[in-house]
Amino acid sequence: MVMETQTMIVMKFGGASVATPECFHRIAEIIASRKESSIVVIVSAMANATDQFIHLAKQVHSSPPPRELDMLISVGERISISLLAMALALKGIEAVSFTGSQSGILTDERHTEAKIVDVRPARILEALKEKKVIIVAGFQGVSRGREITTLGRGGSDTSAVAMAAALKVSCVDFYKDVDGIYNSDPKINGSAKKMETMEYFEAMELAKKGAKVLHLRSLILAQKNGVQLRVRSFYTPETIGTTVGEGPLKETTMYEEEI
Repeated sequence: MVMETQTMIVMKFGGASVATPECFHRIAEIIASRKESSIVVIVSAMANATDQFIHLAKQVHSSPPPRELDMLISVGERISISLLAMALALKGIEAVSFTGSQSGILTDERHTEAKIVDVRPARILEALKEKKVIIVAGFQGVSRGREITTLGRGGSDTSAVAMAAALKVSCVDFYKDVDGIYNSDPKINGSAKKMETMEYFEAMELAKKGAKVLHLRSLILAQKNGVQLRVRSFYTPETIGTTVGEGPLKETTMYEEEI
């Protein structure tokens, strides 16, 4: 049985938010500030870690076997979840980290570009009953053949939305190194406007054009399951930058193949 939704929070921290060891202490502070609720945290690998692992693999094999590449690059998120659990322990907050497979994230058989087919969060629900903060490795899962798989670029965003949907949580808080979603790239366009709210379809259009704040697959999954996405600044977490939510349904069908 899924726990009461109003008492549960799903938070997601990307690679830029876990770029250095010091960042984990900052995340621990953010989690501590919201400890009145049950908390599930999805974490990415530290910034550039996945690229470094891929580079390492190609130094050994110019075209590494996909299965073994998944075994290697899935290490990045395991590093992040364990370090965050340690940072929380230092604050006296009991936390437990889970890999994608331990979290019940089931995928198809495609290595390096797997798609989530189901989420069975039995161990997460048990740990939540024990009042622990749950830390989940994003970007990874396990196939029905019990092979470790990874979800491709932006996969941690998709992990977060899939977990929220499975736990019947209505919103995911994404902590980024930006303060929201803009109608164009603010680094290029000085007059770009930050959006307080966006419809799913608007955010999908931006993602399709190359915006990297939220991954397209996560947006499609969010819309299909009615999960709102709130983009917050990692540096000023008390401020909600952009909320992505309901909008026209019919126009999103062109993206179905992306899930």
